[in-house]
Amino acid sequence: MADLSLSSPIVRPRKKRRLAADDRYQFAPWLYLLPAIATLVIWVYWPLVDAFRLSMFQWNMLPTTEPKFVGWTNFANIFSLPKFWQAVRNTGIYVIGLLPLAVLIPLALAIYTHDLPARARNIYRAIIFVPMIIAPVVAAAVWRWLLDPGHGMVNQAITGLGGEPVRFLADPNFAIWTIILLTGWKLIGFSTLILSAANANINPSLVEAARMDGASKWEIIRDIRLPLLMNTVLFLVMMTILLGAQWSFSYINVLTGGGPLGSTTNIFYVLWEFGFSSMSVGWSSAAAVILFLAFGALAFVLFRLIERYSFYDN
Repeated sequence: MADLSLSSPIVRPRKKRRLAADDRYQFAPWLYLLPAIATLVIWVYWPLVDAFRLSMFQWNMLPTTEPKFVGWTNFANIFSLPKFWQAVRNTGIYVIGLLPLAVLIPLALAIYTHDLPARARNIYRAIIFVPMIIAPVVAAAVWRWLLDPGHGMVNQAITGLGGEPVRFLADPNFAIWTIILLTGWKLIGFSTLILSAANANINPSLVEAARMDGASKWEIIRDIRLPLLMNTVLFLVMMTILLGAQWSFSYINVLTGGGPLGSTTNIFYVLWEFGFSSMSVGWSSAAAVILFLAFGALAFVLFRLIERYSFYDN
């Protein structure tokens, strides 16, 4: 009896300590994720919820005024604005115009420069990537000087060849395409580097096997490189569709201000104008909600397409 009474108190505390340690290990991964989760909640999800709330109010952001609940009126007013629909149409033009510059030309450059000698390949890619590291506002200011209709180097070259000066930023027929070209000029380097990295990761034994079988260079590109690059190409297409118009914001703001006659404005610039030019939080939030829902649905479709048409070699 004396031995039993001494052994029982020793076993029970060890079992409790083991269970407590296991519980701590279960919570440890969540502690590592806590900073990222807190950042997402504070900087992404809470502003998103607040934008939904503010879209139902009329408020000019002055702390001395109280927000006035107006329900769905902000959405109705935005949908009745011709300026909004012009911005939606221009957003589509931006996306269509940027796709060749952000996907097709970088794809050709990545494939062409892959087989060059290492030094020439690095020089080519460095030259292509330089526009990407220039600040957008600085690039816009330089392009304003270059495209000046009176003294810009581009128009001087055109008149030197016998042509008429072109009002690149003042003519509604040229302004939006000028902004698209400037935005695409900056994106080519970024897309080329991504596609070059994906192209370099293709298993070289596949290419060598095709060469030993007598495949031509074009057949290797068509049957090996393009299928294996398809997931990266679809990713860049998705990025261009979802963010292409947004990347042009700096050039619009610095060079045209949305003009002439609203020909260069897009949905992102209209959203900014509502919030920080008209000081209408309700309209800006309502436009942001419309933008979020439309692009969210578009992103869902694009992700499904990427899952369906991507191809891997492993």
